[in-house]
Amino acid sequence: MKLDPVSLRLFVAVMEENAIARAAAREHIAPSAASRRLAELEDALRVELFTRSNRGTEPTAAAYALLHLARGVLNDLDGIATQMQDFRAGVRGHVRVVANISAITQFLPGELQRFMAAHPQVDVRLQEQISTAVAQSVAENAADVGILNHGSYGERVTLLPYREDELVLIVPTGHALARRRSVRLADALACDFVGMHPGSAINNLLTRAAAEQEMPLKLRIQVTSYDALCLMVSAGLGVAVLPRGSAQIYRGTLALRAITLDEPWARRRLSLCVRSEESLSSVARLLVDHLRAGAQEAP
Repeated sequence: MKLDPVSLRLFVAVMEENAIARAAAREHIAPSAASRRLAELEDALRVELFTRSNRGTEPTAAAYALLHLARGVLNDLDGIATQMQDFRAGVRGHVRVVANISAITQFLPGELQRFMAAHPQVDVRLQEQISTAVAQSVAENAADVGILNHGSYGERVTLLPYREDELVLIVPTGHALARRRSVRLADALACDFVGMHPGSAINNLLTRAAAEQEMPLKLRIQVTSYDALCLMVSAGLGVAVLPRGSAQIYRGTLALRAITLDEPWARRRLSLCVRSEESLSSVARLLVDHLRAGAQEAP
């Protein structure tokens, strides 16, 4: 069986764009030629990838299975080309990174700046995702390297030690708890909370911790970024929990106090996430080694 990488790349584009016309434009091919290539791919595989009707095309179960396999094949082909380029003109290529907001706001700006200064021919593409989505993206070859909260994400990914962070309670400067040096979560559960979006690891952690106290977590507002969260807290709309390193960014400009959380779960581990160390391209391995070295040197 001979499978054409161009057709596989087109197939992945169709699945991601959910339309043959958009996928054809993305791959710089005529829609009629794109349809023909998809039909030839189905003939080669002897399986129906799309059901066709007056309303368009719909992927079959076989198409979703092929999507994962095709991404892996294309990623391997890209890796071959990248590594050969390394020999010809020094280290160059691109690395796809997905990370949770805690890593992005606390550690990655400085670390990526130093990495890209040392390797100017390497293009790092960074996207924010929640930890469960980070693991899924890496497992499905949609990303090369992930950074997430340490945990159990299945056998399709490998976790490597990275850093630790500490969760703190932030309150407005005039809040009743603002003069405290440390608090237990139970001390704050009578307050309204500003939380992150659904699925956030911190929200899930707080919900479980509140349930253990047999008290509800009163999420008054949910936002999608730490800056919005801090703005809401400084406006007196509630208290919140976020990493200490992230809180430090906003304390100089907003009327906030960061209070130590006297809870065992307030210290967390962040991990690097890869499919396997052996599968890393040369440039992805460079980045992983750089991040791990930076974590070891950190105070």
